[in-house]
Amino acid sequence: MELKLTKPICFFDLETTGVNVANDKIVEISILKVFPNGNKESKTWLVNPERPIPAETTAVHGITDEKVANEPTFKELSSSIYEMIKGCDLGGFNSNRFDIPLLAEELLRADIDFDMKNSSAVDVQTIFHKMEQRTLVAAYKFYCDKDLTDAHSAAADTEATYEVLKAQLDKYPDLQNDTKWLAEFSSRKRFADFAGFIAYNKDGAETFSFGKHKGKLVEDVLENEPGYFGWIQNADFPLYTKKVLTAIKLRSLNNKLS
Repeated sequence: MELKLTKPICFFDLETTGVNVANDKIVEISILKVFPNGNKESKTWLVNPERPIPAETTAVHGITDEKVANEPTFKELSSSIYEMIKGCDLGGFNSNRFDIPLLAEELLRADIDFDMKNSSAVDVQTIFHKMEQRTLVAAYKFYCDKDLTDAHSAAADTEATYEVLKAQLDKYPDLQNDTKWLAEFSSRKRFADFAGFIAYNKDGAETFSFGKHKGKLVEDVLENEPGYFGWIQNADFPLYTKKVLTAIKLRSLNNKLS
């Protein structure tokens, strides 16, 4: 089943120096852009992370320091990457928890004001786990009856993810062929930031999802304990989380003045 799209969707996959969204860097990014008319465009970049790649990480994806030594940095590639995904929905495998948060961090570090306010995010892994509870290699075999022989190659993973989603639509009549519906179905708890530190409660208000103020309204905490804002801004939190927190603080101040 082909996807019914109202605008392009970019399936993407990252290979990185590690799994810390706030600190780790991208070493490879592959994007498969699918247009509403069915046309596809793909691009893969190797990225110099400007730091050593840990041996245990190289063991997973095979990308060494030598392989990326002469490649451009993410900042140098950022405009081209953003131009490709701008105005598009995003799709990936575990992308809501990892790839989108880390991509957002890299773009913000490159001074590109990235957000997802007008875009949907379809996480094919979440659909898969809700339906079958397996991994990408197993998903590719289960849905497409193909062996993913080049797993942890960004280009192979993005193509496999795209094919798995189409096969999921064929297999499950209950899945709607609509990007917004798939994004909602593939989401878990709703968060205001990508990394999941600020969640929405049942009334749609932002609450902290961690630490001593877990479950409390962000606006209430910022009013009653102003130093908490400064602590987060100076601590090792993702840039996008800090951006969202700043927006809430400014909104609260504006509401008081109006």
